[in-house]
Amino acid sequence: MDYARLRAAAFQDGGVEEAVTVDTRALIDKVLARYSGEWTTLRELIQNAADAQATTVKIKWETLPSTQVPLPATTNRSEHLKHVLTHHTLGRLIVENNGQPFTGTDWRRLKRIAEGNPDETKIGAFGVGFYSVFADCEEPLVSSGHEAMAFYWKGNALFTRKLKIPPGEGSSHTTFFLEYRNRTTPLPNLLSIGQFLATSLTFVALQNIEFWVDDWRLLSLQKKTSPSATISIPRDLETTTKERYLTLASADRTSTQIDATVMSVLGWKPQVAPSSGKHGDSYYNNTHGPDTSSLRSFFSKLTSGTSLELVRSKAAKEEKAAQDAIAEDVTATSTSSIFLRVTTAQVATTDKVKGTFAAELERATKKPPPKMTKIALLTSSYDETVASEMSSAGNSAGKHVDVFSTVLPSKKPGGRIFIGFPTTQTTGAGMHISAQSVIPTVEREAIDLNARTVRTWNMEMLRVAGIISRLAFSNEMADLQSKLTRMSEANPRKGSAVSPADVEKCIPEAMHILKTYSFEDSTPSSQVAHIIEEAFWTSLRKASIEVFSSRGVLSTSKVRLSSEEVGQFVSGIPVILKQMKESPFIQKLISFAFVRDITVDDICEELESKALDKDQLHHFVSWMAKGAATGELDHTSRLRLLDVAVATITEGGDSGGIITLGSIKNFLGPTIPSTFPIPPTTMPIAFTSNIPHAQLRALGWEPLGFVPWLRFLIESGPGKGEEWDLSKSSDFATRVLAVLSKNWENLSPDSKNSVVTMLQNMTVMPTKVGMRKPGESFFPSVKLFDDLPTIQVSVHLKEKFLTSLGVRKTVDLETIFTRLLSPSPSSGGSGHNKWSHMELIKYLTSVKDDIPAADMRKLKESQLCPAEAGPPGMEPTKRTERLYKVSELYEPKDTLRALGLPILQWPGPPGSFRNTSNEARFLYTLGLQPYPAAPVLVDMMASSDISVRTNAMKYFIANHQLNGYTSFNLSNTPKAILPLQGNDKKLVAPSQCYTNEKAAVLGYNILHRELHQHANKFGVAQDPPMAGCVERLLANPPRDHGSAVTLFSYFASRAADLGSSHILKLRDAPIVPVSRKDARSDKGGSIHTYTKASNCYLGSSTTYGDIFDFVDFGAEANVFLFRCGAKMEPTKLEIARMASGEPARLLSVLQSPEKYMNLLRTLSEDLPTLKKDRELFKKMKTAPWLLGFRELSAGKEGGESREEDEAPIKQYQLASASQIVVLDDYISYRLFKQSLLCAPEEDALEAFYIALGSETLGSKVDEEVRYGPHADKQVEAQWLRKHVLERSKIFLHEYSKYKRDSIKHDERWLEKNLQVEAVRSLALRRSLKGSGKSHTEKRSAASGQSGNMWTLYVSVDGRPDMYQVGQAICQLLLTRPGQQAYFFFEPFLKLDLLDLRARGYNVDRILRAKAAEARVAEEERRKALDAEQQSIREREQEFNRQTHAAQAARQDAKTPEPKMPGSFDESPEEDTSQRHKPFGRGLFSNLTRRLGFEADDDSNKPMDKLLPPPAPEPTPKPGTDTQQQQQQKPKDDGRVTNPGAIQQNLLNAIKSTRAHDSSHLFSRPEQTQVKEQGTYCDAKPAQNITFAAEAPGGMRVFVAKDLSVGAGAFLSANAAEIKQFEGILKEVGGVYGLPSRAMHIYYDEAGGTIAFNSNGSIFCNMRYFNQLHAAKMRGPGAGEGRVEAATWWWVVVAHELAHNLVELHNSDHSYYTESFIQQYFPKMMAKAVQLRATGSSSGAEAAGPSSRSAATEQPQPLAPPPPYSMAPAGYQSLLD
Repeated sequence: MDYARLRAAAFQDGGVEEAVTVDTRALIDKVLARYSGEWTTLRELIQNAADAQATTVKIKWETLPSTQVPLPATTNRSEHLKHVLTHHTLGRLIVENNGQPFTGTDWRRLKRIAEGNPDETKIGAFGVGFYSVFADCEEPLVSSGHEAMAFYWKGNALFTRKLKIPPGEGSSHTTFFLEYRNRTTPLPNLLSIGQFLATSLTFVALQNIEFWVDDWRLLSLQKKTSPSATISIPRDLETTTKERYLTLASADRTSTQIDATVMSVLGWKPQVAPSSGKHGDSYYNNTHGPDTSSLRSFFSKLTSGTSLELVRSKAAKEEKAAQDAIAEDVTATSTSSIFLRVTTAQVATTDKVKGTFAAELERATKKPPPKMTKIALLTSSYDETVASEMSSAGNSAGKHVDVFSTVLPSKKPGGRIFIGFPTTQTTGAGMHISAQSVIPTVEREAIDLNARTVRTWNMEMLRVAGIISRLAFSNEMADLQSKLTRMSEANPRKGSAVSPADVEKCIPEAMHILKTYSFEDSTPSSQVAHIIEEAFWTSLRKASIEVFSSRGVLSTSKVRLSSEEVGQFVSGIPVILKQMKESPFIQKLISFAFVRDITVDDICEELESKALDKDQLHHFVSWMAKGAATGELDHTSRLRLLDVAVATITEGGDSGGIITLGSIKNFLGPTIPSTFPIPPTTMPIAFTSNIPHAQLRALGWEPLGFVPWLRFLIESGPGKGEEWDLSKSSDFATRVLAVLSKNWENLSPDSKNSVVTMLQNMTVMPTKVGMRKPGESFFPSVKLFDDLPTIQVSVHLKEKFLTSLGVRKTVDLETIFTRLLSPSPSSGGSGHNKWSHMELIKYLTSVKDDIPAADMRKLKESQLCPAEAGPPGMEPTKRTERLYKVSELYEPKDTLRALGLPILQWPGPPGSFRNTSNEARFLYTLGLQPYPAAPVLVDMMASSDISVRTNAMKYFIANHQLNGYTSFNLSNTPKAILPLQGNDKKLVAPSQCYTNEKAAVLGYNILHRELHQHANKFGVAQDPPMAGCVERLLANPPRDHGSAVTLFSYFASRAADLGSSHILKLRDAPIVPVSRKDARSDKGGSIHTYTKASNCYLGSSTTYGDIFDFVDFGAEANVFLFRCGAKMEPTKLEIARMASGEPARLLSVLQSPEKYMNLLRTLSEDLPTLKKDRELFKKMKTAPWLLGFRELSAGKEGGESREEDEAPIKQYQLASASQIVVLDDYISYRLFKQSLLCAPEEDALEAFYIALGSETLGSKVDEEVRYGPHADKQVEAQWLRKHVLERSKIFLHEYSKYKRDSIKHDERWLEKNLQVEAVRSLALRRSLKGSGKSHTEKRSAASGQSGNMWTLYVSVDGRPDMYQVGQAICQLLLTRPGQQAYFFFEPFLKLDLLDLRARGYNVDRILRAKAAEARVAEEERRKALDAEQQSIREREQEFNRQTHAAQAARQDAKTPEPKMPGSFDESPEEDTSQRHKPFGRGLFSNLTRRLGFEADDDSNKPMDKLLPPPAPEPTPKPGTDTQQQQQQKPKDDGRVTNPGAIQQNLLNAIKSTRAHDSSHLFSRPEQTQVKEQGTYCDAKPAQNITFAAEAPGGMRVFVAKDLSVGAGAFLSANAAEIKQFEGILKEVGGVYGLPSRAMHIYYDEAGGTIAFNSNGSIFCNMRYFNQLHAAKMRGPGAGEGRVEAATWWWVVVAHELAHNLVELHNSDHSYYTESFIQQYFPKMMAKAVQLRATGSSSGAEAAGPSSRSAATEQPQPLAPPPPYSMAPAGYQSLLD
């Protein structure tokens, strides 16, 4: 459904306009239902007083006395008041203020709901606040100044009456009188009212509030405010809100004091007997709230325990005591005060609050947004809070009557949002925020955060509140710092620095400030606290805030989190105090990263300022070590801290003076006693005793090692005295050696070496002969000589330690050699004999563990032992004179003796030498060989002595595994040691023979068969290296088939050893023997040659066997050749390579052109693969390997054609692609075939040849179009162009289904680039390039290019051959046009659309295209109508201006006649029958009569000869439309109707025309009443017609149902006339701007109707056109004929258009007919000039070729055109 149209129709044609009514009572009740808070009426009335700039408000309840309980018979005012509160009910509420009296605007606004106060400085916005009085009051009364207004109800409607107060009775005050609707309402909770009033006074611009009950003043509140002090705004404070709507302009601070005088009755709770059910709604019940006792009893059941009961009991006792004290005198008064701090900010709106935003805000609040507004922040400082509490504590009543309990924001429920009065919305912090520009909800209980624009405004206001709270926080922190500074300055002994005691005193105040500005969740909307808090934290541009620390108030960038460990050695860093650390504010500072932990920079700065004492040093080292171990301190930080740390340990320390921790490298471990001196780079153990060593190592310190400690002792000893000198003090040396000995096993090898190096050259060893060097000292166990310096110490020293230092356990070899092996000099020749080598070995074996390494090396190099020299079997009995090194001798064994090796002489019976004895092990240590090494045996196996060679080989084989010869690779030895198979005498190296006997085929040596099983022991390989085999194969390929089988089979058996490099060598080497037929031999002989493995193929082939080399050496050998590149059959690339390389041999082998073409066909299928090989493809383009044919004439010469059944003679020959042409023009081929070498006539081969570079015949033939002079008339050419464009669309659509890739241009290109010209003569000259041959042919159609356009030339000499037309067009549209395309296109040009559709072609696309053109034309027509509509409006305005000016002039010139009062002007008498006579005698009336549409009684009727007499005009009946019109005609005032109105009626008539088949309902357009209309009536005959066809331009054609001929015959006979008539009607319709679909053609054979209008559709009779105009539009005078016909039918259409306005043929209709003619006469004249100028050509075009002789022939029915005639393009569509 079109809702926009439906809405417009409702406004245009809807019913009676009615106002929306409101049920006022229901509206007020529903508004009040939203007010959920208490004391709503009081709040609204107090707010009104504040808006009226009042200073005092008096609230008074007047009560109604009880009708059941009388006043007490006493004069005690306290008892009377108790009675009133207990038994009276509310009668009236009076609220009075001393503000400005109501103005007239105020009185008007008071009685309007939802109008609101437009003053942006006022809080009221919705205009419903006052109506809260109707919650309890039915008919309120308002008095202000000297006026009053009473409200009263009539049903559900509210009315007011306003009155003037008599003089003397009025007052300057404004008073609201509210009579309670319910007269039995008890008094409410007075304490709750008092608390509400105290809270209300906080931000409201009032100074005093009084609360009365009858004549008792229960409460009086006075507010005092100190002068404001300006608060400076820091530069780094961001004063603009997040969304840039508001900005903070200025801020100030004031202190406010509120004093309260309270009557005790506010806290009185009367005791009511539970049996008295009458007082269920009494004051007492209202005090405690609903069902309090029941709730208490319920929860008391859930709790138990004596402690809870005690607490409850104590609270009850205190409550009872307080109530007793109050009840003694409820009229007693007490005073209390509170002190508040108010920070007020001036807030300005930015330029962003303009435009749409301001408009939306004003729409919501009924007032524009303020340019400046205020936001106030109420807090209570610590001092003010204490003062308030002291004020309340000063009297006993104040404890129980606390009216300020809800004022202080620090008490529950916390801070609230005030919009004049407190709302239910809390701030989430200890502060109240007053923002009168914040927009509340209607009930003013919460902030509106739902409406889009209002939500944005309120959020911005809350953000400003956050900025102000940040400013107030900074201000309070600055005050706290000033206070702390004053405290420090007041105590001169402390200096200017802040003392910890003063800081401790200020902690409560600091905690109070932090609590005030700590934000928690707000209610009911949690967004409020979040928004304020976000602005609070983000308002400063730098990430810091003031905070109280151990050094006073500082920026968080200077304050750190406290740390107990760090505080033990540094105390000057400002830190967060421990008491404040758990504060929510501090926790947020930590989470926001405002406060960080103490950093290394902080500690470094502190350490640089002072030195550490002993305790601080211990704590510092402990903290450093722990931090380094846990990773909290990185390497750089550790170095920085140690570099700046200095400690003073002079007082009783282990070592006096100063310790610079940056120089410490070590700490003292448990291995070195603390009683020894230590280096200065070592930390004393007193400061590291309790620290784990792992943590100390993390500092980069290492335990003091023995090496540096020993070096320190050696270097510092001489300077400290003899007792500390290692080389002089045996006692000190013994102590040091004892420490080293104890820890010797724990020292690293390097440390041991260092200790030995430092001590071996020092006299540190105490011996019995004094201090000696370690190498000069002996163990006490060495007693070989008495005078040796043996060690003598009092403590036990480890043997390993002394041995490492060089203390000897044995006597050196020189001594042994001189003292033991030689006779003693004192024996005098009769001494001991010297030792044998066996005795020497036994001695050395006994002390082998104590022999120094140097002596062992010397023993290994000394010649100590002889070899065996005895006879066979008794070899040990004798020794050689020569002594050998032990390493030169072999173990005494018989197997070794057989080898002739030197054997150690070891006398004794067989078996005396045991290889497991200690002596044998010592000899092995000295180098005794248990068996000969492999190189020794190799030398022996290479000996010329066959026995030595044989024994060595047997020993090698027998002991190969036992002696470990497996680790020795014999294959690398160059010595000849192995015999060959078949030649035992020849020896070769292991690398020169192999075990695989098949390798002999390549000439390799084969190992003797008996040694094959031991081949791996000698390193003999099974096969020779594959590289060598390949080289030998390449050097000596097999000579015949048999040797090839053997050789290739061997290589096949070693297929796994063939690598890629071997395959590459073998692939391109001629190693395969092949036999080929000898082409030179007539006897069919063959030749033997070698070919590459990659060029041969395995098996056999009947197809390619004679072309390629096929071989078969057996399955095993073929596997090897396949690895080397042989294939099973040739690939297309190989075939192409063969064909392009040896085409002649290939053709001779195939012996048939057909077989050769089959080969070419296979190659054409893989053309993309061939193109990838660029070199091959390049060769294929240039090589003469393609097969072409030349057709030879077998009969007569001279161009005579042969018989049709005579086959042509084709001669095939090889040629390159550039020498062969592809046939695409058979005509040119017939002309030049003897000079052409053509490609085979197959699509695949032709494409293949073209890809290789062959040209098409068409590209080698130049066509030159030779045409004569242009014809005088180009009508045929224009028709032919239209015809070709139309049929090309069908042709391309159908042709693309089969050959889409062949289409070069589409129909759009053809339409832009094709022009058709008719010429007198036309010929086509064809020339073959490069041959000098040409041929000229006469043509009826041909195409040629002229510039960027293509021209189709058509000869006027006869009708064009459609085949030649199609041939010329195909050459433009297709890439390779051929005969197939020419024949395919020809039927589309010859057949009509009906025949094409009958053959299955889709011709409806042409019709749709024409429809689209019609839509474009329709759009242009609509634009023209719109332009005309605008012109009519302008003319109406101009006419109105002129009419007003003329009327004013007439009024000035005319002197009115005197008239009777109240009389009416009388209209002059006028003959209505003569009213339009001047128009009837005008130009257009004469024109219509001349054309036969109007006639008087005396005029002639030229149409009578042609038409039957008209039917008599019916007489109008009474009550007809004509009579009604005459009765309703307005009285003539002498003024002419606005021409614009007439033109608008005409345009409406044109717009109402429609197509006959339209589905829209016809409705007669509205018309402005025109008084120049006559009244007479004509009849309009109905027509009985039926649809027949569509004209060429889309106009619908109808015929009479009683037509004497069939519709098809009629259409065929009158096709040309239909087209002519359609053209005339379109021209006429264009003048009026009519859509072409609104005009229709119909034909009947009899009747007097020229045209008629049927519901807006215009039908024109073609019979009149045929008889009056058709003949005149043919021939030389066609232009004049078209002008006459167009003018005639222009008048006819004007007549019918008038029927869109007037149905009957009356004077009104005649008037509008003439108006149409008058209005569009200039356009018709311009159209006539145009038709006359183009008359001759247009007439010829409209008539078509069939009308060329119309001037000489008589008119006759038109017959269908011949199949190839140039009939108009749209003619055929009539048959559809």
